[in-house]
Amino acid sequence: MKFIDEAYIKVIAGKGGDGCISFRREKYEPYGGPNGGDGGNGGNIYLCINKNLNTLTHLNYKKIFCAKNGENGKSKLRTGKTGKDLFIYVPTGTIIKNKINGEFICEMNLKNKKFLIARGGYKGLGNNHFKSSINRTPYKKTFGKLGEIKHLYFKLLLLADVGVIGLPNAGKSTFVNLISSSKNKIGIYPFTTIIPKLGFVYIKKNEHFIIVDIPGLIKNSSKGNGLGYNFLKHIERCKLLLLLIDIKPLDNTNIIKNIKIIINEIKIYNKNLLKKPFWLIFNKIDLIEKKKINNIVKNVINKINWKNKYYTISCFKNEKIKKLCSKIMNFIKKIK
Repeated sequence: MKFIDEAYIKVIAGKGGDGCISFRREKYEPYGGPNGGDGGNGGNIYLCINKNLNTLTHLNYKKIFCAKNGENGKSKLRTGKTGKDLFIYVPTGTIIKNKINGEFICEMNLKNKKFLIARGGYKGLGNNHFKSSINRTPYKKTFGKLGEIKHLYFKLLLLADVGVIGLPNAGKSTFVNLISSSKNKIGIYPFTTIIPKLGFVYIKKNEHFIIVDIPGLIKNSSKGNGLGYNFLKHIERCKLLLLLIDIKPLDNTNIIKNIKIIINEIKIYNKNLLKKPFWLIFNKIDLIEKKKINNIVKNVINKINWKNKYYTISCFKNEKIKKLCSKIMNFIKKIK
């Protein structure tokens, strides 16, 4: 399924049914009183969470959602049926705003699993409501009200504990595939990952965290190069960011420059992201002699004045991966 994280739709709640004008006409009561029934209320439109969804694709193909109208009232004080409610399902982490003025409406999360987004119109009243001592035959009713009409903007922010960022071909997808249930595409060419991918990492029976693999950033992503900043919004809520770096790039680029490129692009996008817990992960240590690894890492750390934690791993040989995952899990448990 195509990954869509933004959508615009129009919702129209149901119109209330009109009231009825009617009088009793029976064999021995040809001039009976009013018995016109009320209409039914229009159907409401609700937003609901579906845990099995992780994209807004279904809202990209259908742009107008309408709830059912209420039925008109009938004679013999019969009330029209209430219009059927409409439920629109979205993934956890979806933010809804007014498309016209940008006003925030709600956020769909575990605390807000169902939200009334458009209220159906109120029913019309039958002539039975308008009888009085001086008006025994009221020819009066009210019409049902129109339902609410709203133009909505949906924005999905994937809810992950850990976000993995880095240059293309640094080994992000390999790392996420190795530790989680995710099965991301892996290739030797840049931008193998073109959309964010979620994975569940299980440490023990009741211990797990969610990780997201973000498509690679490159220099001048802020200007639209590569995939640009299309998916960086999905790391805004991560509790921990992992900057995965290739300790021996195949293109012989400088490690320090590569790290600075990523940090600079994130800073341009949202400098507040750099205030999050940020770990530096050196991948592909299997390509370097073990006695040289520490010297390379220390040199990089000193040159960029890195103050946060850093680790070395090899996805190819599954080296130090389990230890890193345990440290991530311990960190997440502390801040929950």
